[in-house]
Amino acid sequence: MTKRWSATVAVALVTIGMTSLRQCDVSAVAPQSSGPRAEGVFLVEPYLQLGDPKPHQPTRELTLVWQTADHEADWAVEYQVGSDEHWRSAPKPSYNRIAMPCVTPHRVYHARLDLHETQGMAPYRVKRAGQTVFTAEADAPKGADARYRFVAFGDCGANTADQKAIAYQTFERHPDFVMIPGDIVYGRGLISEYLTNFWPVYNAARADREVGAPLMRTTPFVAALGNHDVAGRDFAKTPDGLAYYLYWDQPRDGARGQGETPWRTPLMGTEAQTKAFVASAGVHYPVMANFSFDYANSHWTVLDSNSYVDWTKGALRDWVIQDIAAAAKATWRFVAFHHPGFNSSKAHFDNQQMRLLADVFEAGKVDIVFAGHVHNYQRSFPMRFIPDRDPGGAVVRKGEQVLGRWSLDRAYDGQTKTRASGPIYLVTGAGGNHLYNPEQQDDPASWQSFTCKFISRSFSFTQVDVDGPSLIARQVDPGGNELDRFTLSK
Repeated sequence: MTKRWSATVAVALVTIGMTSLRQCDVSAVAPQSSGPRAEGVFLVEPYLQLGDPKPHQPTRELTLVWQTADHEADWAVEYQVGSDEHWRSAPKPSYNRIAMPCVTPHRVYHARLDLHETQGMAPYRVKRAGQTVFTAEADAPKGADARYRFVAFGDCGANTADQKAIAYQTFERHPDFVMIPGDIVYGRGLISEYLTNFWPVYNAARADREVGAPLMRTTPFVAALGNHDVAGRDFAKTPDGLAYYLYWDQPRDGARGQGETPWRTPLMGTEAQTKAFVASAGVHYPVMANFSFDYANSHWTVLDSNSYVDWTKGALRDWVIQDIAAAAKATWRFVAFHHPGFNSSKAHFDNQQMRLLADVFEAGKVDIVFAGHVHNYQRSFPMRFIPDRDPGGAVVRKGEQVLGRWSLDRAYDGQTKTRASGPIYLVTGAGGNHLYNPEQQDDPASWQSFTCKFISRSFSFTQVDVDGPSLIARQVDPGGNELDRFTLSK
């Protein structure tokens, strides 16, 4: 019988005694560290990830991940494909041992499901010591010619009523995967915040508007790093920070063959703290910050847009150019990161560093760029951007602003004229945290000229249905109402 999440478990996991805090010498302003103290089969029930598929090949496998206390156990995963009722055995699960100062040791297990031979749902079961302790179904990745649906929303893990309603609406729409363009969990990307603000909502035991939904056990989630996800990288202040690298299992091709990675998320704290984090993260740090994957007929490039990354030069910029160029055979090319280069909100208007890659996206014929950071929804016209340059050829910047001029494809209307000249930039950051600039929604004079739609009075998510060379994108509120719609054709 499957053990279900309970409030008791959540409280137990995020509580640590004052004696332990004194022993860890943690500042009084630091959050209480988290640690698995509850009895039961799982600390976090199984959830689906992309794992590390081969670059530039359609994903047809998934990785099942779950979290347990730090005890030896005989774990096994079995699954079915197609109409075959025979249970296949996944390779023996591996695990990362999370053992960092002020964090109670626990384990994160990973098991690979080969779903090449199936379409639709693939039943799976997790066994411990030969006994089935969890059952669910995985939505097998679609083939290259199949129709598919994905949902995108950012700035979400805040444990709010609207976050839970969006999780429920997403579950009801049965996407093939969910993309989070940053700020996965608030407010500093901590283990303790995942335990209260993320897993109970997206991996809930039941679908309920006031609770969330059992999304992650059925549907793989993909995510980019946001500023809040890396805010806890000083382990002297937040010993359970950078949980992204501990709990997500995403492609690791972004730094492959590149040697040193100067764009890595910088770590702070004592030598013992940083060494313990790196050992706990294993193969995921630092390479999981930038990656790509292929799904059906689309290619995705996912980037770390935080301010410590310099996009003006270097191996990472070259990797982005090469990655998108290598996807020339993909029907659709999508990019996701956190900080929008083109944003009309007064909030975060200056965070324009990702404009530095606009020429790369245009040359690579990227169709849609998904971002978050700004807590509302914005859609640009299809557009091209040319930065201003000084006499020496350097891009002109004013603080974080990147100055330049843009040209807009105003002939595209998304209804009757559906072929776009240039990428469309979407901000979909209304996934659960408080909204930004509601006063601007009915004030088009306050928008930049590249903005076509601006919805800031409602939480929302983006639903995209892809059918070969055509897609329909909808923006939907927590009640299921459509706020915007546009079509793209190739």
